[in-house]
Formats: sequence, C-alpha cells, structure tokens
Amino acid sequence: MGLTSALNTSLNGLALNEVVIDVLGNNVANAGTNGFKASSVRFETQLSRTYSLGSAPTEINGGTNPRQSGLGASVSAIARDFGQGSVTNSSSPSDLAIQGSGFFILDGSNGRTYTRNGNFTLNSASYLVNDQGQFVQGYTINQKTFELVDSQISKLQIPLGVLNIAKKTTEFSLSGSLLPTGPLSDKGSAINSDPIIVAGGTPATGTTLLSAAQNAGGTPLFAVGDTLAFTPQKGGRLLSNAGFTVTATSTVNNLLQYISDTIGIQNTGSPPATGVSIDVNGRIQVAGNGGEANDISISSGDLRRNGSSVPIQFTKTQDAVGGGVSTEFEVYDSLGQPLDLRVTTVLESRSAGATTYRYFVESNGDRRTGIGIGTGTITFDSQGVISGPSKAQISVESGNTAADSPVAITMDFSQISGIASAGAGSQLALSLQDGSRPGTLQSFTIDDTGNINGVFDNGLIRGLGKVLLARFSNEQGLTESGGTTFRQGINSGEPIPVAPGSQGLGTIRAGSIELSNTDIGKNLVDLITASTNYRGNTRVISAVQQLVNELLQLGR
Repeated sequence: MGLTSALNTSLNGLALNEVVIDVLGNNVANAGTNGFKASSVRFETQLSRTYSLGSAPTEINGGTNPRQSGLGASVSAIARDFGQGSVTNSSSPSDLAIQGSGFFILDGSNGRTYTRNGNFTLNSASYLVNDQGQFVQGYTINQKTFELVDSQISKLQIPLGVLNIAKKTTEFSLSGSLLPTGPLSDKGSAINSDPIIVAGGTPATGTTLLSAAQNAGGTPLFAVGDTLAFTPQKGGRLLSNAGFTVTATSTVNNLLQYISDTIGIQNTGSPPATGVSIDVNGRIQVAGNGGEANDISISSGDLRRNGSSVPIQFTKTQDAVGGGVSTEFEVYDSLGQPLDLRVTTVLESRSAGATTYRYFVESNGDRRTGIGIGTGTITFDSQGVISGPSKAQISVESGNTAADSPVAITMDFSQISGIASAGAGSQLALSLQDGSRPGTLQSFTIDDTGNINGVFDNGLIRGLGKVLLARFSNEQGLTESGGTTFRQGINSGEPIPVAPGSQGLGTIRAGSIELSNTDIGKNLVDLITASTNYRGNTRVISAVQQLVNELLQLGR
C-alpha cells in the first residue's frame, strides 16, 4: 500500500512539474511579445493520509501528535503577473503604452476583448486598430461642435488628410498706442456736387426720379437700366461696391443712400452732422466723419454709368482733420471664408484726466448695403489706461455661402495704450483673432489622459476623441483569448470603462510600447528548479521499482 502511494505521489509530482515547465516555456517564448504578462504556478498540498489523530495530554501522559503522510500536491493557481513591463519609445504616434494599471478596450467580429499591447495603427478607413484588426474603443466627438460624446463607447477614427475644418472668428484683439495730443477730429470732409435739376430748371429733390435728373446744362444724367459704379477714396484707399441699377422707380434718395453706403459714413450721435443729402439748390452734399483717416475724395469720373462718367462734378470744400490711425485685417465665417475688416481710430475729445478716441469699423465683405458696421469710443485715463469698457460687439453678415450669419465678434481693446510719442505717432495692429481658413488634418497627438488632438494645416488643434481604459475588480479572473488579449471571465467582475489617469488607473504614453514583463533570468532559474524537481520524482519512482523487484525476488 505504501509503495503504491509513493508511486502515485511521485507520478503526480511529475505532472505538476510538467505544468511548471510548460508555463515557464511560455513565459520565455513571449519574452519579446509586447504587452505580454508572465505567469507563475502555485502548488498546494493534497489531502494527507492519517494514521492517527493523536491524543490529548492527561495527568499521566503528555499526549501524542497526529501521524500523517502526504499524498502529493496539486496546482492551486496559475497566476499572471500584471506588473508594469518596461516602456520603450516607438516611431509611431499611434503606438500607446499604459503606465500603471488598466487595459485598452478592443472590439471586433468575435466580441470585446482587452489588452495591454498598444501596437495600434490606422486602417484604410482611418480607424485605430490593433494587429488583428480589432477596433480601439473610446469616446468619439460631435463632428459639428467637436465636443466629446461620452454617452457611449465607439471605435475611434483619425481621418488624416481627409477631415477639413474652419473656425469662425468670435473675438479679435487690437494692440498699439494712440497719441493723446494733436488736432481733434471735429471736422469731416465736405464735398458738394454741381446742381441737379429737372426739366424746366427746377432743382431736384430727394423724391425726384433719377431718370428725370439733369445737370445744369440740361443733359440727362441717368436712364432706366443704367448700371452705376462709384469708386471714391477714403483715407487714401480706393473704395468700391457691387454697383447700383437704375430702375423706373429709382429716386435721388436712392442715389444718396448708394453714395453713403459706398463711403461708409456712420452716425456718431454727436455733432457735426454727417451723411449724404441734397440741398434746396439740388446739390448733393457729402459730410464725412472726422479724422484724417476718414478723409473723403471724389474725383471726376468716380461716379460712372455703364462704364462712362456721369456728367456731374464734385467739389471738395473742407478736408477732414484729426489725428488717428487705421489697420486692416481678415476675420472668418463658419466656412472659413475671409471677411475683410478695417478699424479706424480718431481723436475725438480731451478733458481733465481723460482722452477719448472714436473707432469706426468697416467691412467690404458685409452683405448689408453699407460698409460701415459699427462705431464707438475708447476712453483713457490720466495714466493712458482704458477707463471704460475695453470690449465691444460687432456683427458681420457674410453672403453667398451657407455659413452662419451674422458673425458676432467681440472686439478687445485692452492691449491698446493711450500713451505715445509725437515722433512715433499712433499705432494700431491686430494682435490676435481666433478664426481661421479651412484646414486639413495633418497629424495628431494623444496625451496622457487619452485625449486625441488633431493638428490641422491652418494651425487649429481640435479634439478627435478619447482613448478609454478598462479596469476589473479581479484581473486574475480574466481569460486569455489569443493575440495578447483577454476576455471577461466568470470571476473577473464587470469591465468598467474609465478615463486614463482617473480612479486609480494608469496614464497613457503615446509613441511608446510596453514590453513583455517576463524576467528571463528568474524564469531560467525556475526552469532549473522545476527540472530538478522533475528528476527527483523520477528517482522516487525508480526507488519504488527497485523495492517492488526485491519483493518479487522473495517468491522465487
């Protein structure tokens, strides 16, 4: 009986050490497998054979201990080491390594799996996948607002060279310095035309039909169907517009509005009065805004019909005065189409402890009739610092596209100083605007919390999604499914998707790979130990065989 038991125990020992050698061989074989987690075998004793339970001490006997002999061992667990593997740099920005605990979430034709191997690439449809074609999971974005959609987990897409975006301008900032001395802008340009009359020599009025208007010599000025063009100058720059077509109902008032819209004269709400009107003698009168930057010039031939000059002269009787400066730049609508803006500042008033500049905003791209789209004031205190509101709102109505309109823009003047030297004069420039032209996705980065940020060739950076990690209550309960992946096991608990770096999970390192955590040295030493143990069990079997042979010899 004892010899048979020894044979079975040793045979069991052989099987156990075969399992150990098998596990160690797998560890060594996967020493070069990225994200591989090594395993170890743990033994436990089997039930023992009891010869005596022993006895308790008495007054005449000190008691006896139990007598038992073991029946070998069994595998209690094959445990994985989910400890951190070494992290090495990679040449691909899509390769990811987890520093800390957690698993990447994958999904494919065979269902959801989990892995530590971050060798990911972009497939032909620009989805982030592993070597087996399983999709990396995370939060995607709303394609219109570029906000994370965190209500469900989906496959992540990074459409390099395909995704195009633009950003409409919502704010711009101006910087510079405005000279507090010099002439005030209390006079604007004053220009008069030759008289316009109707048949019989009566001066024209605002309600006079353009088709009936004549110059002082009796020559008709306009005819139904004429296309007018008006190209005056303002502040030394040439102005232009979309033109005006004379109809049977067009009046002088329509012409006056056309001239005013082209020049961009804006009502400041304070004297002197500005605008375009007709006096009792039938003369067109142009009264512009103050400041040399708003000085208006109308030359012979600036008003044309069908390409030929309208036979009417304009005479300038007063130049605009007042210090100031202008700057021109572009802003963008929601489709990334440029809209030109011009901001002009003129010195409006001075008082004890305060200097006030007036600004005028103009845009040729505004689809409303006039180029003037806003005016207001900037007041500086005795230290040259803005004492009133430093921000204001304007709106530009873009046309001929499906872009959001109007484009509401906040102007920020906080970087402008009311201190400047006479030698340097006033200076004004755009320092920042947050819109951009259309751009194509050129590259991407993934930060340590899993956020995927796309870099576009127009300089914009936009979120494209977020890589998530999964955690389990019992990692040892996971089951291997090949391809360095795991599946949820009966005893692993439910997978909980979590953002990297939160709830105790590790962070992500992009452009890196986690190597196998196999310790070659330790595994080779363990292999020697297991081989020795295996040979030891064979020696027991050999010894039992010799004893059995001795018993058989007794019968001869």
